Amino acid sequence: MTYVFAFDHKHRKPPMSYKDLLGGKGANLAEMTSVLGLPVPPGFTISTDACRDYMYGGWPAGLDDEIAKQRAKLEKAMGKRIGDPADPLLVSVRSGAKFSMPGMMDTVLNLGLNDESVEGLAKNTDERFAYDSYRRFIAMYARIVQGVDGEPFEHLLETAKEWDGVTADSEVTAETLRRLCLRYKEVVARSTGQPFPQDPTAQLRGAVEAVFKSWGGARAVAYRNREKISHDLGTAVNVQAMVFGNRDENSGTGVGFTRNPSTGEDKPYGDFLVNAQGEDVVAGIRNTEPLDTMGKKFPKIHKELLAIFDRLEKHYSDMCDTEFTIEQGKLWMLQTRVGKRTGVAALRMAVEMTEQKGWKISKDEAIQRVTADHLDSVLHPQFSAGAAFHVLTTGLAASPGAAVGKVYFTADDAVDAVERGEAVILVRNETSPEDVHGMAVAEGILTAKGGLVSHAAVVARGWGKPAVCGAEQVKITGKQFHVGGTIVKEGEVISLDGSTGQVVVGAVDLTVGTTPPEFDLILGWADAIRKGGKGVRGLKVRANADNGPDATRAREFGAEGIGLCRTEHMFLGEDRLPIVRAMILADTPAEEAAALEQLRVAQKADYIEILEAMDGLPVTVRLLDPPLHEFLPNVEDLAIKQATQGLDADETELLAAARSWHEVNPMLGTRGVRLGVVKPGLYEMQVRALMEAAAERKKAKGNPIVEIMIPLTISRDELGLARGWVESAIAEAKVKGVDVTIGTMIEVPRAALLADEVAEHADFFSFGTNDLTQMALGFSRDDIEGRIMAPYVEQGLLKANPFDTLDQAGVGQLVSMAAERGRATKPDLKLGVCGEHGGDPESIYFFYGAGLDYVSCSPFRVPIARLAAAQAVLGAGKASDTR
Repeated sequence: MTYVFAFDHKHRKPPMSYKDLLGGKGANLAEMTSVLGLPVPPGFTISTDACRDYMYGGWPAGLDDEIAKQRAKLEKAMGKRIGDPADPLLVSVRSGAKFSMPGMMDTVLNLGLNDESVEGLAKNTDERFAYDSYRRFIAMYARIVQGVDGEPFEHLLETAKEWDGVTADSEVTAETLRRLCLRYKEVVARSTGQPFPQDPTAQLRGAVEAVFKSWGGARAVAYRNREKISHDLGTAVNVQAMVFGNRDENSGTGVGFTRNPSTGEDKPYGDFLVNAQGEDVVAGIRNTEPLDTMGKKFPKIHKELLAIFDRLEKHYSDMCDTEFTIEQGKLWMLQTRVGKRTGVAALRMAVEMTEQKGWKISKDEAIQRVTADHLDSVLHPQFSAGAAFHVLTTGLAASPGAAVGKVYFTADDAVDAVERGEAVILVRNETSPEDVHGMAVAEGILTAKGGLVSHAAVVARGWGKPAVCGAEQVKITGKQFHVGGTIVKEGEVISLDGSTGQVVVGAVDLTVGTTPPEFDLILGWADAIRKGGKGVRGLKVRANADNGPDATRAREFGAEGIGLCRTEHMFLGEDRLPIVRAMILADTPAEEAAALEQLRVAQKADYIEILEAMDGLPVTVRLLDPPLHEFLPNVEDLAIKQATQGLDADETELLAAARSWHEVNPMLGTRGVRLGVVKPGLYEMQVRALMEAAAERKKAKGNPIVEIMIPLTISRDELGLARGWVESAIAEAKVKGVDVTIGTMIEVPRAALLADEVAEHADFFSFGTNDLTQMALGFSRDDIEGRIMAPYVEQGLLKANPFDTLDQAGVGQLVSMAAERGRATKPDLKLGVCGEHGGDPESIYFFYGAGLDYVSCSPFRVPIARLAAAQAVLGAGKASDTR
């Protein structure tokens, strides 16, 4: 096995197709070098194979020899040697996984400097540049490779600037930088007990190993969990000849996008700094200048860069993100990748690129470039148009959407606050990869420093989180910040709008975001695809809705019916709960019948609203599912009140009922169809109310389509009994001309295993994957989410939270088995899913492959489900060559 590949290695296919092996960065560096011929500093890539072998068995045999061989080749190409005392070659060592993980893993720059080679660098450049590079290298290597705390280095640098009477890093004198290097090495010696390493070979191995280890670092793991990236992929490592944007005033560095990643505008966009290194731009340490200003400082190079942008975009047929450096008047491209973008930008680019002159993408490709997160971010809240507020300060509009939350100043404090149930705004001078766990849980992010391509901005845009960056008036001191005379302390509420850059003290009313015209256009294209045709099976999208307004909203979002109407939610209103309790407390059949009659009247009105909103579309009504104790007061609360204050007669009766209906494990207790056995009049009442509502809709010239779903079935006989109740109630209602089907919810493993028998009494199956997941995995969702789930995902025991994304290996097999066995009995059996997985794209791809007819999700997830359903059809079509 070969572990190491030069950028100009002749692969059998275009290098950009080898991201599994070379990682995204390595594959694109090789593409720019060997295919496009762009000015890329030479180097080599240590493959993901080497990282995986390192993770499972330590440093791979033969890797040292391969690195030495490629190092020699690099040194020959550059005419310099790493660590040479006369004229040293310096290299960068950077991570590069298959999927972009901006800032989540480690990088080492200026490797190859030591006490001797720094003198050679000084002779061939200048003393100030050499010792500035050396102090950067010592601090970075010590922190990343040796695990030394970075604060002492920052403190020494601030002290050095005070000593020289300057404010900018670039103004510190050469003599002070020389002394600073000595102080830095003393910090290393005190912290590690060893002198700073001087052997370039040892430095290189240490840096490569540190990058391998950073794949398993907390911030990288947290990012992969958020992005649902496999922990088994590993990262490649790129060793590349250094070029320096901090040589002089004729040098610089920047990050550029071929289009605007925030708005999608077809115009180059980015940040730039003169006399700086790349981390100065990305980390937000210095406030940057817009890319346009580069045209004034470096007009020829700016023109060259824009020409490269054009070539890259046409070559990749997509918006590209680049990093570049100017070293003494020469442009070098350090990286490119398909760029992350906001939802608004993704939609605009997808549509415009189908009409691009000279090259264009297909509508199928456009649909596949838009993600669930993109649509989600477009639907993000915004400041209400009528809200009155005073703007405290304005920063850069780094990531769109508005957020309200309590201020916290560290990632750990933010996580703790969210675990207490608080909404959080994370406020930092600038964020770094160490903050990623706090960023992941925050409602929004505010930074005092940093530009539009800073770490905070890039991560926030990728995650669809509102962010305001570079708010220079924000001054953070301890656990508070101030803007002028206004002080905001930890735990106090602020609001921010990442679309305008506004920051407001206090809570501003938010409204649902307005969608751009491309939103409906893309979803229209998606609908045309997911409906199938010409031998391609389609996939419908329904919504879970329990009342008229939700049903109306779902239809506006494009739902093709209701896949789950949870009738128990109709019982929880202040006017309904007393009636339900009266039914539970009834001492005689007459009292129970009277309570059920009151509930029938109330439920009929609810059903009329829902059927009207979904006129002409199917509405699946699930008969009452939860145990009756959920409609009664908490036993413990009443018992405490009884002991401390006493109870009145009604409360005493409620306590007795609550104790009577109390169950140790209610999820497996008297619920679903079992409840119908205990309280047969309950289901009869619900069916009568539903049929009477359908009759009312028929009188109003409507077209009600009714599907009655019996929950928690475990056998053919049980479903047969319950179906008999339902059919009897339908017959008694004597409603003509209404299309009614009767099915069941498959949410118990036994029902899935016996689906061929259960199907004898079912017109449809709807998979309740929430409960099916709990029962198949033996997880109580309420108990496991906080304590168990995170370590299980982080340690790879589960690929993802199975309540967010379907456990395909386990629960998925039950779904597939039930679908196959059910249709073996009834080939025309309708199949759907109504658990929360119905709105998760990865789960939707699986459901389509399992042969389901529709998915159902919350109204606000309907647009995402429509898109994912189209992507599922496209994926299956391409795999089978049917499109």
